[in-house]
Amino acid sequence: MTDLTGTGIGRGIARGPVARMAALPAPPQDVPSQLSPEEESQRVAEAVQAVAEELAARGEQAGGQAKDVLEAQAMMAQDPALADAVSERTQAGKTGEWAVFEAFDEFRRTMESLGGYLGERAADLNDVAQRVIARLRGLPAPGVPDPRHPFVLVAEDLAPADTALLDLEKVLALVTIEGGPTSHTAILAREKAITAVVGVAAAEELTGGEDVIVDAAAGTVITAPTQEQIDDAEQRIAQRAAVQAAPMAPGALADGTEVPLLANLGSPEGAAEAVELGAEGVGLFRTEFLFLSSDEAPTVAEQTESYTALLQAFGGRKVVVRALDAGADKPLSFLTNTEEENPALGLRGLRALLADEQVLDDQLTALAQAQEATEADLWVMAPMVSTVEEAQRFSELAHAKGLKTAGVMVEVPSSALLAEDILGEVDFASIGTNDLTQYTMAADRMLGSVSHLQDPWHPAVLRLIREVGAAGQSTGKPVGVCGEAAADPLLAVVLVGLGVNTLSMAPAALSDVRTELTLHSAEQARAVAQAALGASSAAEARKAALAASQA
Repeated sequence: MTDLTGTGIGRGIARGPVARMAALPAPPQDVPSQLSPEEESQRVAEAVQAVAEELAARGEQAGGQAKDVLEAQAMMAQDPALADAVSERTQAGKTGEWAVFEAFDEFRRTMESLGGYLGERAADLNDVAQRVIARLRGLPAPGVPDPRHPFVLVAEDLAPADTALLDLEKVLALVTIEGGPTSHTAILAREKAITAVVGVAAAEELTGGEDVIVDAAAGTVITAPTQEQIDDAEQRIAQRAAVQAAPMAPGALADGTEVPLLANLGSPEGAAEAVELGAEGVGLFRTEFLFLSSDEAPTVAEQTESYTALLQAFGGRKVVVRALDAGADKPLSFLTNTEEENPALGLRGLRALLADEQVLDDQLTALAQAQEATEADLWVMAPMVSTVEEAQRFSELAHAKGLKTAGVMVEVPSSALLAEDILGEVDFASIGTNDLTQYTMAADRMLGSVSHLQDPWHPAVLRLIREVGAAGQSTGKPVGVCGEAAADPLLAVVLVGLGVNTLSMAPAALSDVRTELTLHSAEQARAVAQAALGASSAAEARKAALAASQA
């Protein structure tokens, strides 16, 4: 019996035989091409195009975040810089296979040297290269094995194209040798609620057919388990299955404390699935999809139609709509057309809307009309609020349109520290943990070299959330979380312990979070949160919370 350690994703546990990803085909040899450079270039171009289309099609089939990941991978395959690098080699008389192998490998090594987020994307580039080479050779694309029985999949790392379409009836758990908590494997495993432990270096030694227990909650892979460990695992698996199979219940702690679980949506089309997965409403509806693909702001009528469709899907339940979140970071020709050196710190979110109030006025008018046309409990909130004055202004505008409930997003330290004053001006607050982490840690969300600082478990972030939770309790105003942090089951318990009333997340994460909440009382949640607050790093906070949750 040996415990292999890594980073657990979610709180699941699984037991089964190992099946390893098949060994990759041998790399091509550097031999002279028998074709002309133009013929080799044409072969590569066709193969790259076919692989990009296949990745995009897989994304369409998978949906959700997988779609975004695979579309990004498809774009990676068609990167002009990579095409130039390949062309240089074919022009020098290399075969298409070798040109792709060498050029992609050079880019991969560059990305790995940068580390962090970009380093974890290097595996994606490797997968693209292997798919292109396989197509040039007339071979099937590399992929997941099919041993004809349920199995624990062990791989160096999984490509997004493989993770997105895993057969969840067969794959009991994922174990990867590479990868970290922000890798695509981790993101997609979390979205699909697959039991996973990533970054298990010692998993290199696991062999096909070997019986293992994968414990994501503990971040371990147990090899050659004892009968006692098997019995314990089977009991936990059965308990988890029973909870998940039970009739859908509202989110609540073990002592009955209600914690409504809501969905994050980016378009009305996702509403039906969210309801099916147990969403009690919508905690974050992003309205950008109406604006980003147009040179002109949509009309009030166009917006009203979309908002009404969303509200009707949720009947009389709560739906929180975020006002347009664009500006310097997501430029729109009709809102802001100036380039800024630091767009994340510039005219964005509510700042941009207040600089051009007609866009905001039209959106609030459309939302008010949708509110009148349906029975839904519509809440509206402003993005990127930094001051009490901004909160007050948004509240005035929204209420003047007849919108009943107006709030703000807490995404920067100033609004967290001023939460009590801000909540005095609005009806609620919703914490966007992704941006709050970015601004607290001074770490650009898009910059791979500082991605290790983008962890909402960091005590600095948790202490700001505590300020907002306390402000909610002192003012009697609700406080929610609609960032990715809410989808982490253990962190969800911490958030509730910090005073958060509602949690909003990707619909697929609802079940795991609902299950985890039922294991802790309000008092226990506060104890788990206190343990995390006392740590000095994100890793220590996660570890302390885990220990407290098991006490």
